[in-house]
Amino acid sequence: MIEGAMHHRTEMDVGANYVDSHGQSEVGFGLTRLLGFELKPRLKRINHTKLHVPDVETRARIPQLQPVLAGRGPIRWDLIAQQYDQLVRYATAINNRTASTEAILRRFTRAATHPTYQALLEVGRAQRTIFLCRYLRSRTEQREVNAGLNVVESWNGANAQIAYGKAGDIATNRRDEAEMTVLCLHILQAAMVHVNTLMIQDVLAEPDWDDVLTAEDYRGLTPLIWAHVAMHGEFKLNMTRRLTLGATTRRR
Repeated sequence: MIEGAMHHRTEMDVGANYVDSHGQSEVGFGLTRLLGFELKPRLKRINHTKLHVPDVETRARIPQLQPVLAGRGPIRWDLIAQQYDQLVRYATAINNRTASTEAILRRFTRAATHPTYQALLEVGRAQRTIFLCRYLRSRTEQREVNAGLNVVESWNGANAQIAYGKAGDIATNRRDEAEMTVLCLHILQAAMVHVNTLMIQDVLAEPDWDDVLTAEDYRGLTPLIWAHVAMHGEFKLNMTRRLTLGATTRRR
């Protein structure tokens, strides 16, 4: 997730990344905070997630929240301060691609008591607590996370339909072959979305639709649909002429 968000090879500036329960962890929250973007998960068992207090005094001031507070002590800000330079060093290595996220985390996994790793966990606990408090009180935040993750799931669902053989699994351990497979899937999906967009534009260009769809309906339109596409059928292409889609321009 982090590698994809940091090195997507586009001009897009990633401000947040939406994941499901398996895409988040305290380490993930800590690293994304250091790398400058937010991790926004849709937690399946959010009622079992614990909050971490910043200090002992805060715990004493909120007795009603004791059942949802973590049993351990408050966040160790002193440890974060001690390891701050090392945290920035590892984050810079990931950002500059001098070390992969996987390699850094593998190193920490072999020594889970490493002070830098423990400091990273403390940063993650603080960041996840901030996210949970904001998420639980803001309906707008909940809708944003749900909508963002639905886009990702639709994208992956389309790729699963386009891919074929062995249930769409990438049957290779070679990085160059796996990357080529994914890039081909993206090209096919982009082509499908382009054609779908032209088809939808042609339909909406007809005057009969002017008073039918509301602003909410237009926001719900998506070109990421594939029920009308014969994914694995026989295609007969006429390479001597272009599609007639997009010939009309809608005037509003």
